[in-house]
Amino acid sequence: MMPSSLGQRGAKLIRKSPLSDQLSSEPAIDRATQERIGDHLRAMYDDLVQQSVPERFVELLNRLEKRSDKADQ
Repeated sequence: MMPSSLGQRGAKLIRKSPLSDQLSSEPAIDRATQERIGDHLRAMYDDLVQQSVPERFVELLNRLEKRSDKADQ
């Protein structure tokens, strides 16, 4: 059986407080846990950071820099 009105089974809009009210100035996890997470992330991404920039990216960056220099003149 179909409802007589489309709005009867629709989702309700729930108003929430502004984001600034939801955020606190204190971190949600303790300092030791934050440091442990940071250590793990650094260990995981250290190899990636040590890799050189591929030549095609260097060429693109140089081309963009030249365009920027021309636009500034």
